[in-house]
Amino acid sequence: MSDPQQRQDEGNEETFISHLVELRDRIIRAGISVIVVFVGLVYWAPDIFRLLARPLMQNLPRDGKMIVTDVTGSFFVPMKVTMLVAFVIALPFVLYQIWAFVAPGLYQHEKKLVAPLVGSSYTLFLCGMAFAYFVVFPTIFRVMAHYNAPLGAEMTTDIDNYLSFVLTMFIAFGVTFEVPIIVVLLVRMGVLTVKKLKEIRPYVIVGAFIVAAVVTPPDVFSQLILAVPLIVLYEAGIIAARLFVGTGEKKATDESEATS
Repeated sequence: MSDPQQRQDEGNEETFISHLVELRDRIIRAGISVIVVFVGLVYWAPDIFRLLARPLMQNLPRDGKMIVTDVTGSFFVPMKVTMLVAFVIALPFVLYQIWAFVAPGLYQHEKKLVAPLVGSSYTLFLCGMAFAYFVVFPTIFRVMAHYNAPLGAEMTTDIDNYLSFVLTMFIAFGVTFEVPIIVVLLVRMGVLTVKKLKEIRPYVIVGAFIVAAVVTPPDVFSQLILAVPLIVLYEAGIIAARLFVGTGEKKATDESEATS
């Protein structure tokens, strides 16, 4: 092997190793930020879990309580909830670490796009979680309590099962509220056009109800709570794509027609 080729290979290897070292440092910083927030919140872990459980507790029968079926559940479940809250709070710093790692490889126009994209995605995800907590949970638990009353069954649940249900709903509605961002990105990257998004609207509506039927409890009202926002957010995404990308798309279309 010639010396220039050997030096090039060694340089590539050093660059790769330096990227790995930087990635490790970014991951460590992101992890430390989550741990620091967690340590600051851990004293209030029972209070945080009670706050999370409030929508259910308000719809339980008088003197109703949640149960613990796992010996260590009463300790680890509040810890899990607190860790998740810490992650959500530290997520902007975690996203910044990701941004700082990939930014050197981006073009200037891509850098300008990433910051508002990440910020709006984070905000919309929090809005989805808030919608689930303040609107969806009380409605679903009230409906379930109504179904249990004629049966004479006492409505209660294990705290671990409740946490699993809550996380599923948070993720479902958080991702649902990301639909406008996804739509704008698809149009921005040229995968779809605004015209095509309008054409596939009927399929999106059917898909929204299918997703809602899979994710939510098996009652029509709960499914509507997820399906309707999903459809509305899809329409909002079309409007946003028309505003932010539509001008460029129209210009490109006009130029192609002029050249032809």
